Amino acid sequence: MKNRLWLHSWSRLLLWFHVVGVIGFYVFLWLRTSPDDKAERHTKPTKSAPDSDGEPFVSIIVPARNEERNIRRCVTSLLEQDYGNYEVIVVDDDSTDGTEHVLDEIAQIHPQQNRLYILRLRELPEGWTGKPHALHAGVQEARGDWLLFTDADTCHEPYALRSTVTQATANQLDLLSLVTRQELPGFWNKVLMPMAYLGISMQYPINKVNDPSSSIAIANGQFILLRRSVYERLGGYARPDLRETLIDDRDLAHVVKQSGYRMRFVDGRALVHVRMYQGLKETWRGWRKNVYLGTRGGITFMLLQLIGLPLVSIAPFLLPALIWLLRLFPAYRGRRGSVTIIEACQAAAMELSLLLAYRRWIDRELGVPWYYAFTHPLAGAVFEGILAQSTWRILSGRGVDWRGRQYYHQIAPARKPL
Repeated sequence: MKNRLWLHSWSRLLLWFHVVGVIGFYVFLWLRTSPDDKAERHTKPTKSAPDSDGEPFVSIIVPARNEERNIRRCVTSLLEQDYGNYEVIVVDDDSTDGTEHVLDEIAQIHPQQNRLYILRLRELPEGWTGKPHALHAGVQEARGDWLLFTDADTCHEPYALRSTVTQATANQLDLLSLVTRQELPGFWNKVLMPMAYLGISMQYPINKVNDPSSSIAIANGQFILLRRSVYERLGGYARPDLRETLIDDRDLAHVVKQSGYRMRFVDGRALVHVRMYQGLKETWRGWRKNVYLGTRGGITFMLLQLIGLPLVSIAPFLLPALIWLLRLFPAYRGRRGSVTIIEACQAAAMELSLLLAYRRWIDRELGVPWYYAFTHPLAGAVFEGILAQSTWRILSGRGVDWRGRQYYHQIAPARKPL
């Protein structure tokens, strides 16, 4: 009898412990990731076109491997900037699809073809990963005082370059990176991107990234504007700690900030938009590449995520059903002190009120319809699988496969967080 009463009292204690934990998690998440209204968070569009004689020369470098689907839109938008003093260097990194033919066509027919230079790479040297090598090769051909690293799946408004160069020079920045607007076609993009946004912003809150006294640093590889002199002084992607990275943007930002240079990560959704992945398979493979390597806390924090993600994303939606199933067992049903269905519903309502409020804020930031908030447990389940597989592939030595290449990165469990 005493054992049964102990069981029932502990079931109630665990229920309300879970309620406090979930509410505390989302309150902490809001306080950690909500924007600081006092800070300059946006890059304001600068649409005027002053005399280009005083403008710094900018080299835009676009690494591209098997980007037939995206490369035309990206390069065209870059060649049509209203900035007067720049070049576009596209690094075709041994593509096996139609990327080469699309680039050749643009180089032949576009009115601004004189700004475009196509660099073709045919093999990846040992000791490098693909994107750092492509960016480094592009820098070797660049003539600019500033370097702009951007991805092939981006599209830039005509005033994007002028706006960012104006902000970077006016604020004496060494690195300026943008939060870009995500294009989210299809069901799975709208389901999964808010969960990815939650995870990134939890580990790398913009307020901390922009705080010089904080060690937290990240940049968005879809748009990184960097002084050429700083890149060369730091050794760029040829540094031993950067040439093999698969998280090239985060690790570059960490080196820049750790070295005492001025950087800022701001909202540039009015300037650049991007379509990262299409469909569940492509999205799964894309995030699988990043989630383990991109975590700040190594294996310890990854294990906490694997345990905690279902508890804060799936369990709040299932509490009443779980209690109902538990009460089917004779040893539990009808016992004094057991959790009732009404109590479980009250607990779930308290948890969901905070969860859905935070999720609604993320959905508004990403332009996702409000009703996708109810796919939160589905997103949690999918990302649980992505986290587990990403962790297993790295720790087992299978490594990361991406765009036809295999990278084997053994990460020590005690890796120092960035």
